Amino acid sequence: MKIYRTSQGIVIESDGQFFLSNNHNWDNYINRDNLYHEVLNEVQSLRPDGDLQSLISTQLQAPINGQEVWASGVTYLRSREARMEESKDSGGGDFYAKVYDADRPELFFKATAARTVGSGEVVLIRRDSKWNVPEPELTLFCTSSGKIVGYTIGNDMSSRDIEGENPLYLPQAKSYDASAALGPCVWVPEHPISLDTEISIQIKREEETVFAGNIQINRMKRNLPELASWLFRETSFPNGVFLMTGTGVVPPNEFTLEVGDVVSIRIEGIGELVNIVGMR
Repeated sequence: MKIYRTSQGIVIESDGQFFLSNNHNWDNYINRDNLYHEVLNEVQSLRPDGDLQSLISTQLQAPINGQEVWASGVTYLRSREARMEESKDSGGGDFYAKVYDADRPELFFKATAARTVGSGEVVLIRRDSKWNVPEPELTLFCTSSGKIVGYTIGNDMSSRDIEGENPLYLPQAKSYDASAALGPCVWVPEHPISLDTEISIQIKREEETVFAGNIQINRMKRNLPELASWLFRETSFPNGVFLMTGTGVVPPNEFTLEVGDVVSIRIEGIGELVNIVGMR
């Protein structure tokens, strides 16, 4: 099942039909350890409404309210290689090689809800950066108890030149207004996501594809419950939390985003997250 947050309320998609929930509190709604079965039971008492599909197209919001967005780094070999290369001149490359093999993963705070946009909205690139890329990432939704109950698509916008200059600049390279995108929904399956699931990205510039790539999540070095367990070790999330799980698709070094680019990220089972690139 898929759960959408819209300006008119919470919409559930189940077996190709759409239902409007009677619950209007997003934070309470998704923060339930037995989310799949509770939503399944709720659907039995609701009447399908075909008009809700157009509501999703016109009034969709990012699937976040009282949650934070956190992120994982260097979880794929391609990410390790890219970050070692971008920081080699500053002498920071060894940090990424070490964290890739370490027991403790790289985890960092990415965004508040106010700095997160949904599908169809604008993601920003920094004015003080000349090397900006999107990072397509499977994103977990974990309840306040730490249980993974849903998945969404994440775009971890990143300024590679800023982080490459000094690893201590990572918060500036990663966390700024509209630096995170989530959507289009929270996918709530009965069973954990298949490791054969594919993530794909396409970037278009004036209708021309300037970059495309894909990877399966089984290429990730760490497993998903492991990442979630580290995040919850000493940190509480009363409304649950979104955790981006890292990227394995990185554009070549000569590529940088430009204003007007359209970034489309697809994950099997979840859907497509589409954002236009802007700058303030």
